[in-house]
Amino acid sequence: MPTIRQDDLIQSVADALQFISIYHPLDFVRAVKAAYDREESPAAKGALAQILINSRLCAEGRRPICQDTGMVVAFVKVGMGVRWEGNMSLADMVNEGVRRAYLNPDNPLRASVLADPAGARRNTRDNTPAVIHTELVPGDKLEITVAAKGGGSENKAHFTVLNPSDSIVDWVLETLPGMGAGWCPPGILGIGIGGTPEKALLLAKEALMAPIDIQELRQRGPSNRLEELRLELMDEVNALGIGAQGLGGLTTVLDVKILDYPTHAASLPVGLIPNCAATRHIHFTLDGSGPASFTPPPLSEWPAVAWDGPASARRVNLDTLTKAETATWKAGEQLLLSGRLLTGRDAAHKKLAEMVKAGQPLPVDFRNRFIYYVGPVDTVRDEAVGPAGPTTATRMDKFTDLMLGEQVGLIGMVGKSERGPEAIASIRAHGGVYCIAVGGAAYLVSKAIKSARVLAFPELGMEAVYEFIVEDMPVTVAVDSRGESVHERGPREWRMKIGKIPLARH
Repeated sequence: MPTIRQDDLIQSVADALQFISIYHPLDFVRAVKAAYDREESPAAKGALAQILINSRLCAEGRRPICQDTGMVVAFVKVGMGVRWEGNMSLADMVNEGVRRAYLNPDNPLRASVLADPAGARRNTRDNTPAVIHTELVPGDKLEITVAAKGGGSENKAHFTVLNPSDSIVDWVLETLPGMGAGWCPPGILGIGIGGTPEKALLLAKEALMAPIDIQELRQRGPSNRLEELRLELMDEVNALGIGAQGLGGLTTVLDVKILDYPTHAASLPVGLIPNCAATRHIHFTLDGSGPASFTPPPLSEWPAVAWDGPASARRVNLDTLTKAETATWKAGEQLLLSGRLLTGRDAAHKKLAEMVKAGQPLPVDFRNRFIYYVGPVDTVRDEAVGPAGPTTATRMDKFTDLMLGEQVGLIGMVGKSERGPEAIASIRAHGGVYCIAVGGAAYLVSKAIKSARVLAFPELGMEAVYEFIVEDMPVTVAVDSRGESVHERGPREWRMKIGKIPLARH
């Protein structure tokens, strides 16, 4: 009867989380490359190129794929014949592995987990606790799948209870457009069907742990209703034209994964959870012989991709920028930003709004400046900043009018995903602009940041207000000063184009 040693489990969890922070699963890399090869939308093709280049840079530099290094989810199957050596609970062992992984000085991962979520929202500083799902199974081994899911994709989870006669496909197609681009497509859709409400969502999450195999399924043909449903949803979702980063294009999802469970005769519970462009998960087994080992893939597995976006981009000096200049920008135009760029996201915006309301002076002069919605990873070695990709901009929509208005005085913002109607109206009213960087290209973006210093709210950790000095940071104008939005125009145009393209091409 094998004995699982406490230290072996802790070390395995820590090593697995470090591994998935650095290396995309190769099935994901290959699927993105295939999407890149067939993409006809220039904007989406450029975004896919940045995701692939970022993935290779992370593998080379051993740094996180995304600045949002996720909240850890562990699926643990414990063989009933397993014996343990140690004095910690299973949850404590997993959490100690998480702690070691996220505090690793050679590759620190961003602490994103907050305790007291409905109150003080205090950062736990080590990304614990994990969410752990445990199952006792026959056998004498311990099987674990760990994933690190970022907030942008988790926030787009949806659940419904349909009538038994309702169409699951129709519900998914009604839901997807409202999810926007905050989940950083292209990614994978996990769908759970049946059981009870909590079971359906758990199935959806667990479905995301399987390898990408939709093209193999297409070639051999479906053998049951769930496989038919996967293929139908794959084609129908991509026909929506949402595309990479929501810019409009041929590929919105790389695969659709479905798990089901028996359910009550009166119910049809359905959960939907997307995986983003920072897909991170791995499975390992412990049999008592020692900790799991993880072998890095050879760099030859990453495709060589040419990205010529900067060649045609407009160069912008942030230090001398005026509204007269930003008024000439057009939605969809590519820019290279250089100069001083402020940062701030949820917690900082809330503090600033409270200070304005109380009539207090602000700690930073935002007038005629740009702000970047980001929470960077801690630095290592000679880095100016760790991976620093954009966070979802829609969470800042309710602060946009304040930040662009006379009391604060911003002229522009950089983030990811679309802006809502309220924010777009404010951008138009104030003559502001909103640009996007590519979500899922955090390490690539960080290469453009030459220095960083905290200006305000250091107690917020990664949510503090920084000043970055950037050089040729690539962004795309997503909402121009007239209120034109690429996230509205792009998918609309590509949905019409896709309707005229033979099915075999998308």
